[in-house]
Amino acid sequence: MTKIGTNLERFILEEERRYPSASGSLSLCLSAISAAGKLIASQVRRAGLLNILGKHGSVNPQNEEVQKLDIIANDIMITHLSGSGQFYALASEEMEDAIYPPEGKNGKYIISFDPLDGSSNIDVNVNIGTIFSIHRKKEGVVDDFYQKGSDQVASGYIIYGPATMFIYTTGTGVNGFTLDPLVGMFLLSHPNITIPKDVGIYSVNEGNYHSWSEDFKYTVDNHRKKNHKARYIGSMVADVHRTLLKGGSFYYPADIKHESGKLRLLYEAAPIAYLFQQAGGEESDGQQSILDIEPNTLHQRTPVYLSGKKS
Repeated sequence: MTKIGTNLERFILEEERRYPSASGSLSLCLSAISAAGKLIASQVRRAGLLNILGKHGSVNPQNEEVQKLDIIANDIMITHLSGSGQFYALASEEMEDAIYPPEGKNGKYIISFDPLDGSSNIDVNVNIGTIFSIHRKKEGVVDDFYQKGSDQVASGYIIYGPATMFIYTTGTGVNGFTLDPLVGMFLLSHPNITIPKDVGIYSVNEGNYHSWSEDFKYTVDNHRKKNHKARYIGSMVADVHRTLLKGGSFYYPADIKHESGKLRLLYEAAPIAYLFQQAGGEESDGQQSILDIEPNTLHQRTPVYLSGKKS
């Protein structure tokens, strides 16, 4: 077993050696993401001092108000991912269309990402994060982004909180790394993450209770009857991180206002569902596996149900 404290770059290279046919391209992809994450973490830590809190004054493709840090994080991700030369195309929650950086014309992969999930919470110092999903390039057109989540070659997130952590999978389990600010490295802190089973905790925005279907109301009422603990932060990456490490259930169902769900399939739901599957958990949109959904737009939404397995 790889030792606690192993540098992320070394860990990635050791994983690569297990596959003689590996070209090293995916390793460079993950290194580019981690480098971008370090810069975003620095901006997040100093946001109040740099006057980059609050709204930017524009809206994203989902007609949501954009925060100043959304723009900064998006620019950092584009710069580092493009500069790596490994990505043929990039799609961001903050952009209407995918982009095709000239440096990536020979790239083997495409990436979808949410540069700063939960960014509105930065004003009150709540955990936020970057989420990413990597697929293989196929035809070199936008339809390459419409692959199922089960076809991901890697996914993960970087969470910015009391510590900055990089959590990812390449389809062989889930591992977590903590950024040591003294040396500027992500070091292995949570090897082989497995979500605990049968934990009586649930996470959902109960303020939307009267907008839910009767079936989902029954689900939440059942948690209450069992005296399960309610834990909800309101930043998806923070709620998911807690659920992944501590167990329980996370829900973001459809409701009257969002009949197709609110979370984005490419940028949030599919990458997180892949992590939960790899950590031994369960994931669905309430009807089928999120990983079986075939996207048909870059900004498609879906309900999200995540949990540890029940005995």
